[in-house]
Amino acid sequence: MGQLAVVNFVSLDGVMQSVLSADEDRDGGFDQGGWVLPYVDDTVERFMSEATAGAGALLLGRRTYEIFAATWPYADIGDPAVAAMNAMPKYVASRTLKELPWENSVLLGPDLVEEVGRVKAASESETVVLGSGELLDSLVRHDLVDEYRLLVFPLLLGGGKRLFAAGRSPRRLALTATQRTPSGVLINTYRRAGD
Repeated sequence: MGQLAVVNFVSLDGVMQSVLSADEDRDGGFDQGGWVLPYVDDTVERFMSEATAGAGALLLGRRTYEIFAATWPYADIGDPAVAAMNAMPKYVASRTLKELPWENSVLLGPDLVEEVGRVKAASESETVVLGSGELLDSLVRHDLVDEYRLLVFPLLLGGGKRLFAAGRSPRRLALTATQRTPSGVLINTYRRAGD
């Protein structure tokens, strides 16, 4: 059985909203978009490239899927991460999308728990979640995540969508790896305690 891994950027105060551009997600009046860019160094780029190229599939929410589908099919396929993203299966959780234009994309059914269980059972490799805040909230609520690889950026944003919403039941995690990049980003890997 495959595992489900979350790979995400997060500020020190837990914000994951609009990481790459100002217009990515302005919900709630968020105006700090693009906050990761000053901290992206060779180590961050290498980690993200390896996490992407090493995945067997992606699991994405609607908004992240639409952003990726508008960009990745047109990127340089000479880059191993780009080639991998375009070739791998992309499972999309959405209540509104009817068609998925990006090659190898599959729309999941309405029962997220059942669908994610089916994806994990059918694979020996890793399915990676990138971005996808609303989807991630559901995955955490149903305890479907096997591993979190969080890139923690050294800044406080003061507001925005959080990686872990309030009101979730407690979960014990074990830190299994950590790395500090030259720009001060901490790359921390956590698994369920006891796994």
